[in-house]
Amino acid sequence: MFKNINVGKTSLIMSLVSEEFPDEVPLRAEEITIPADVTPERVPTHIVDYSGNTHLICESTAMTDCYEINKVTSHWIPLINDRTDKDSRVPLILVGNKSDLVEHSSMETILPIMNQYQDIETCVECSAKNLKNISELFYYAQKAVLHPTGPLYCPEEKELKPSCIKALTRIFKVSDLDNDGILNDNELNFFQRTCFNTPLAPQALEDVKNVVRRNMTDGVKDNGLTLKGFLFLHTLFIQRGRHETTWTVLRRFGYDDDLELTQEYLFPMIKIPPDCTTELNHNAYLFLQSVFDKHDKDRDCALSPDEVKDLFKVFPYMPWGPDVNNTVCTNDQGWITYQGYLSQWTLTTYLDVQRSLEYLGYLGYSIIYEQESQAAAMTVTRNKRIDLQKKQTQRSVFRCNVLGARGSGKSGFLQAFLGRNLQRQRQIREDHKSFYAISTTYVYGQEKYLLLHEVIPDFDFLSEADLACDVVCLVYDVNNPRSFEYCAKVYKQYFIDSKTPCVVIAAKSDLHEVRQHYSLSPHEFCRKHKLHPKDIYTRLTTMAMYPILHSELLFKLNSFTLLRFCVSFRSHARLRCMCACNRCTYCLCQNLLKLELLRSIKAQLRRVVFNRHMAQADLKNSTFWLRASVGATVFAVLGFAMYRALLKQR
Repeated sequence: MFKNINVGKTSLIMSLVSEEFPDEVPLRAEEITIPADVTPERVPTHIVDYSGNTHLICESTAMTDCYEINKVTSHWIPLINDRTDKDSRVPLILVGNKSDLVEHSSMETILPIMNQYQDIETCVECSAKNLKNISELFYYAQKAVLHPTGPLYCPEEKELKPSCIKALTRIFKVSDLDNDGILNDNELNFFQRTCFNTPLAPQALEDVKNVVRRNMTDGVKDNGLTLKGFLFLHTLFIQRGRHETTWTVLRRFGYDDDLELTQEYLFPMIKIPPDCTTELNHNAYLFLQSVFDKHDKDRDCALSPDEVKDLFKVFPYMPWGPDVNNTVCTNDQGWITYQGYLSQWTLTTYLDVQRSLEYLGYLGYSIIYEQESQAAAMTVTRNKRIDLQKKQTQRSVFRCNVLGARGSGKSGFLQAFLGRNLQRQRQIREDHKSFYAISTTYVYGQEKYLLLHEVIPDFDFLSEADLACDVVCLVYDVNNPRSFEYCAKVYKQYFIDSKTPCVVIAAKSDLHEVRQHYSLSPHEFCRKHKLHPKDIYTRLTTMAMYPILHSELLFKLNSFTLLRFCVSFRSHARLRCMCACNRCTYCLCQNLLKLELLRSIKAQLRRVVFNRHMAQADLKNSTFWLRASVGATVFAVLGFAMYRALLKQR
């Protein structure tokens, strides 16, 4: 508190504390702290005579002295403004003390001062002697700090400030759940319940809309509140001194005193242990689906450029660049499809979870889904080493790093994954290219995301990020004789002793295949190191899911393929074990398939069914088909019975 001499500032403080007028007043009161539980706003309040660092200044003057009142404008306010930064000035309250000594009010003298200086929040007449308005003084002091007018409203223009309009516009768009430009009764009730923990009665809703109707023509449309009507209501609240209403709304939606979204709101704490990844959970995908449906106005399951801009109007910047259209699936017009939209969110969450939290904060996930923070939308997967030990995983996103020499066809491999032919690939501008491609694949009926990352070729140095992945794809150009050498050297230096499964891709197979300048041909190299000479995206995802299995020869999958039709199983990973322990289900079934009886039955069936020189008459013979059916039935029943017997022995 600032004061002139002998205006009663110290008496005000002492009267507040003791609730009686002091007989002896010290020259300066000690610093006093008012506990939070005895204040209306439930915040602790520190009262000092003067402090160099303060949230509020109370300028005290005696109402009995006109000279003291004039000194407020001639000395104290200019002094305060000179000592404080223009962009961070604290609220100012004029306190007229000793009102018990005058018979008239000084408000007529004070009001011109308040109109002249916009930093003055309010003026209070009080008396320390008879305790008039003492509690009210400090209530308004708290209110001026917690709910300041300055950031919200310009008294000169009598309208909201641009930063306030921007924040309230975002709040309106987040609350407009169907994106029709108006807040209907359900949306207004949701907004009311979110901010004030209580819905509005139907009559109260009508009263609010009637107030808007009486003051503006376009504030209510189709019995709903428009953006203009929403902004008018908050202007009315502020003009009537109900700043706390607007501030309650702003703070519920994550804004601080400078009308910026707080770091705590945008970036909530989330712990990610080493070797773990982050994915969106089911509720997050439901929320993102609702956001997509909300902005897909033409219902074509794709977002046009205008619809994308409308979606990101609640962001302070455009988060997606033109490279996104070459990272995910698009339609023939180049617009991001629904699947591509979810894929991009999945990619962002996997690569940069903090950015994903920020984006969900702008969209209002925690508010609409009534969660504590956006962290509730995330799933942190378990350590990859545990997945390897248990030979199964619950992850849904798998990363494949694509390596190869320059010009080997890595970019084409990524774009082909998104369903783009060479003609569409040639239309991609150089500055719009992406080093990532993500889409869904299906592994044993389960939808998984496969993330392809093109690694810039630098044989001398591959960073940890280049090596950290679930599966490696080595691409070489069949038309370039020196292309495969790069893949072979990278594999031998970085991955030969690694548990990361690798696959070799022969790209540009439509061109003439030339001999590779390497000691081994690609097929011989793959056979020697037990690599997979396949170029199927589903196989890449399967390899990422079950890396232990795919460190073995590809041909070991044949027995499992037959086994799938013979027995019922619960866990793919368990059946695909290569441990040869003779105890797990896979090994038992392998032993079953190796029995001489089953081998002879399989040989007979193979000769009967796949004999190319079989006579056409035999194929038409009903007796042949009867024998084949009976044989197949006996084989299935016998195999299942032996499988059950082996399980009981185990």
